Amino acid sequence: MNKNELKPARVFEQFAKINEIPRPSKHEEQMIEYLKTFGESRGLETVIDETGNVIIRKPATPGFEDKDTIILQSHMDMVCEKLVDVDFDFTKDAIQTYIDGEWLCAKGTTLGADDGIGCAIELAILDSDDIEHGPLECVFTRDEETGLTGAEGMKAGFMKGNMLINLDSEDEGQIFVSCAGGRNTTATFHFEREAAPEGWFFVKASLKGLVGGHSGDDINKKRANALKVLARFLYQTQERYGLRLVSFNAGKLHNAIPRDGVIVFGVPFEKKEDVRVDWNVFASAVEEEYHVTEKNMQFDMESTEAAPVLPQDVSTRIVQAMQAVDNGVFAMCQDEELSWLVETSNNVASIETCENAMKVVASQRSNVMSALDNEAATIKAVFQLAGAEVVQGEGYPAWKMNPNSKLTALAVASYKKLFGKDPKVLGIHAGLECGLFSEKYPHLDMVSFGPTLRGVHSPDERLHIPTVQMVWNHLLDILKNV
Repeated sequence: MNKNELKPARVFEQFAKINEIPRPSKHEEQMIEYLKTFGESRGLETVIDETGNVIIRKPATPGFEDKDTIILQSHMDMVCEKLVDVDFDFTKDAIQTYIDGEWLCAKGTTLGADDGIGCAIELAILDSDDIEHGPLECVFTRDEETGLTGAEGMKAGFMKGNMLINLDSEDEGQIFVSCAGGRNTTATFHFEREAAPEGWFFVKASLKGLVGGHSGDDINKKRANALKVLARFLYQTQERYGLRLVSFNAGKLHNAIPRDGVIVFGVPFEKKEDVRVDWNVFASAVEEEYHVTEKNMQFDMESTEAAPVLPQDVSTRIVQAMQAVDNGVFAMCQDEELSWLVETSNNVASIETCENAMKVVASQRSNVMSALDNEAATIKAVFQLAGAEVVQGEGYPAWKMNPNSKLTALAVASYKKLFGKDPKVLGIHAGLECGLFSEKYPHLDMVSFGPTLRGVHSPDERLHIPTVQMVWNHLLDILKNV
């Protein structure tokens, strides 16, 4: 397959144009301008709200004027992750794509199909004159990936329709009707550095090559968290020999499982060979522990120059906290029909060291808001006990399933008619903007679906090409039969 054979061609043409536009979260200005020009040049009502969300309205095709207004919605920003040895500037450079069998991939970076492919589907519909549909509102929100601030900032009344199709899901054949709520916790340790102890040996240890992934969708897939793995070794070493931290850096994004990390620390000189042996034994044990999911783990250790260290008590408390803080699945759903669904989880997402502070970010999720409160309190308490300054955001709400959804019934019937099989109607352990929409637009009947993506939020992100055509056919059939 080559790029000229990608179908539906009009969708992939729009996706190619989108990937020429830099659009990191919180820096979507070029994308907003592109959408504004796109709508206005076609004579379509185009509105930008105070937050930067864009809505483009398209009238019904002849004979469909009496149909209900349908809202199609996707987010314009993308997660910006790249391989460490790739020279790429997400604020300037275009995403470079290639085809690998049935998959569309990017060269060393995230692909931007989350949610660029949703935007491309909307633009392809807006640009077409041969699709039957009622009145349409195509909505493009900003900054979904780093806090859902676009959806949060949208005022009631910006959207007029009563039905919304969110195009930000990642498994074709699955129709999502609920999502988790979430909250972030930031813990900051403050300190004044001290001179390196006399007669100590300093090492730099690193871990890379992990799969990583989305901290909601992939949290139950037994993938290693580089930050937590390195914390385990620090705690083990501290208990055996004592140590002094210089730095601990791992992870970058609150909604991604850390793929790599680096620690620098010192130990008494006479323990240096013991630490090297322990590292090798530890690496072998962790590789065996994750032998199914993590086949490319790379552990490295080298000596390094002595450097100013954290005070002993702060160093000790940080190591203890990073060992103790909960990570991964906390609870599964209690309802029998949803027993496969993760209910509550935490992802220890990043740790960053500067001259006089060390900052840790963790992301809590749950489909049950009381459980979310409990998990967030649990994480907060660990860092409070360790003496950190802890700040928690208000987060975003869960989207509760509507058992009487007409749109869900239509989407299911359409899928079965087109493909001869039932789709899966599911909840998702990830945050969707539908949760925020449900607060401001309680009347909205909503579903979420999209083509199959894998490796989301990592440089392994890829889009399953055949599923784009399936989603396109499904969406057009729904629009025709509302």
